[in-house]
This record gives sequence, structure tokens and C-alpha cells, in this order.
Amino acid sequence: MQKYLLLIIVGLGLAASAAYLLAAKPVAAQTEQSSAVFDADGKLGLPTGFRNWVFVGAPLTPNGLNNGKANFPEYHHVYIEQKNVDAYLKTGSFPEGTVIVKELTRVLDPTFPDGSRTEPSGRGYFNGQYNGIDLTVKDSKRFAKTNGWGFFTFGHHPMPYDKTAAEKPVSECAGCHIANVAATDMTWVQFYPLLRDKPGY
Repeated sequence: MQKYLLLIIVGLGLAASAAYLLAAKPVAAQTEQSSAVFDADGKLGLPTGFRNWVFVGAPLTPNGLNNGKANFPEYHHVYIEQKNVDAYLKTGSFPEGTVIVKELTRVLDPTFPDGSRTEPSGRGYFNGQYNGIDLTVKDSKRFAKTNGWGFFTFGHHPMPYDKTAAEKPVSECAGCHIANVAATDMTWVQFYPLLRDKPGY
């Protein structure tokens, strides 16, 4: 009788241990998982919740200061997950799987030829409506030909954005990054004080 009781107790203990390990594994995987999710065709899905990530900066090159022909006339609101910002601040490079989201917003209803307007705070440039998303992903194996980063566009237009995107040709995005910011992990860190100066949070 005692033998059977011992076997039952051991069996219950093993079952409990197995259940714990099975429950714990997905949590560990999730913490390390990249926000980049690709489908069977290699298209990237638009990540959700990116506006909750660390906001690192918002460069602006308005049409009014570029003869009406700025390549990117909108604000660039740039977001990176905190774990990847933390890694960059420690090491000077982003870990594999890093996703950098650049959400565009138009300049708010210009009233002057240079694209500016007057508000109670003074004359300047202010955020208008959302107008598109560009995104980069670090994956050294998948994007070996473009210094380990892939570049994607989910539309340059007001919301809603495209739900998936194919990798952009080198001539449209990666080429400029390779030519200008290859030494800083393919990222324009000079425009983002948090990454450039590393003052901490």
C-alpha cells in the first residue's frame, strides 16, 4: 500500500513540474521575441502598440525649406522598444530583432510660404495628421545584403495603414543608410539625443 502511495506522490510531483515548465517556457520565449513577424511570403506585419515604445525623436525637413521638394516633408516620430534602447545605450549597437518604427505626421495647416504657422507659443511647425509608417528591422541573416537591416513602408498616406509590407528595394531606403550611417548601426542616431548623447532616462 505504501509503495502505491509513494508512486502516486512521485507521479503527482512530476506532473506538477512538467506543467510548470510548460507554462514557463512561453513566457521566456515571449520576452526575447522580436516584434517583427513575417508571413510565408516574407512580408512584414505592422506591429501593434508601438506608440507605447520609447519615443527617441522627431526630425523634420519641411517642403517650405526644400523648394517644395523635400524627400520626407513630414515629422518623423521614431519609436524603439525599451529593451532595445537599453541594449544600445550599453553597447552602442542594437540587438538582433530590433524594430524601429518611423511614423510620419504632416505639418499642421501651413499659413506661411515656408510651411510654418502662428500659434499662441509663437511661429513654427506643429504636428498635423498621421501620414504613414516606415520601419526597419535588424536581422543579420535575413538582410545580409543590406548590412543586416531590412526596410519597409506601410504606406505614405493617412490612416489606416497597410497591414503588411514587402521589403523595399536597396535604392529606396537601404542605400542611403549604407552610404551615410553604416558606422552607427544603420541608424541616424545623430538626430536622437537619447541615443547620441546617452544621458539615460
